[in-house]
Amino acid sequence: MKHILTIAVALFLISCGGEKTAEELIAAGDKQALATKKSELKKQKETIEKTIAKIEAYEKKSKGEAIKAQVSTMVLKDTLFNHYVELQGSVDTKQNITVMPETAGLLTQVYVKEGQRVSKGQRLARIDDGGAAQNLEQMKVQAQLAKTTYERQKRLWEQNIGSEIQYLQSKANYEAQERSINAMQQQLAKTVVTAPFSGTIDDVITEQGNVVSPGMPLFRLVSLKDMYLKVDVPETYLTAINKNTDVIVEFPVLGETVKSKIRQTSNYINPSNRSFSIEVPVDNKSGNIKPNLTAKLRINDYTSKNAILVPLNVINENQDGDQYVMVTAQGENGLIAKRREVTTGKASGDYIEILSGLEPGDEIITEGARSVKPDQEINIINS
Repeated sequence: MKHILTIAVALFLISCGGEKTAEELIAAGDKQALATKKSELKKQKETIEKTIAKIEAYEKKSKGEAIKAQVSTMVLKDTLFNHYVELQGSVDTKQNITVMPETAGLLTQVYVKEGQRVSKGQRLARIDDGGAAQNLEQMKVQAQLAKTTYERQKRLWEQNIGSEIQYLQSKANYEAQERSINAMQQQLAKTVVTAPFSGTIDDVITEQGNVVSPGMPLFRLVSLKDMYLKVDVPETYLTAINKNTDVIVEFPVLGETVKSKIRQTSNYINPSNRSFSIEVPVDNKSGNIKPNLTAKLRINDYTSKNAILVPLNVINENQDGDQYVMVTAQGENGLIAKRREVTTGKASGDYIEILSGLEPGDEIITEGARSVKPDQEINIINS
């Protein structure tokens, strides 16, 4: 009771701390202020007396019995637990290239424009052949003559007419003409620039009428079909993250989330950052996913089918570093709190896995777990 009165007086003094005391008002002769002060003090007195009366009534009713701690609890059950490693990466595609010519010459025709969809093998541009087409026609005429001569010499040789050298010379001449035609055709084919795969012309870099040469960029061709994420993973996850591991990919800019699996893991650990790379394909049906788009990855590195999960805030630690939780138990006069040492595993969000110390069906204390003491009687107030 003395403790309660001390608190009440302290509250009274604090409430008056910012105002003038009665003695100061009397010394100043301020009657109006004194009247107001007297009224306030009476109200505060009534409030304190009512509070004291309530406490005394409760103490009389309880007859000295221990006050039970008010707690909330949860009953444990096993559940599927997936733990994820969170990493960041950017989108890439293997079909994002700069198209370059294979031969030098004047760019005489450009058949496409920016944003145009093209198919694999479609003509994109033509380069002046420098008269190679005319030379090819002449070579074909000469090849036809060489073929006729060869066939005639062959028939004669089969009839034992003529010399073997004439037959061999005609054959060699004909074959040489064929090889020359094939070489010229390959050279002419290089004057036509075609699309190596189906995609979109993202940029026309060189305009018609310019002189081009091998290695000089003409177009940027991009396909958004085979999109993937290449991410560096710390080497500590080498055994946990493998091919076909589940991945949740989030694109914050787009507000989209897709599910995927790792399709490739590197066999090399980068010594500069002690990591290995993985490739994760992403479905781009909407077409909104572009190269270099930032993505967040949640990679499933651990799964337990019958895990016991508890809130992180119920885990306590003693002075020896041992972890424990408070559980309910039956005492002589009702439920009491008991300390239970546990071994914890991986955490995910606000929960952590319990590897040992708890079983399905155990009831742990959640609200009030840090204030309740071992063997203290408790009253459960779960809503």
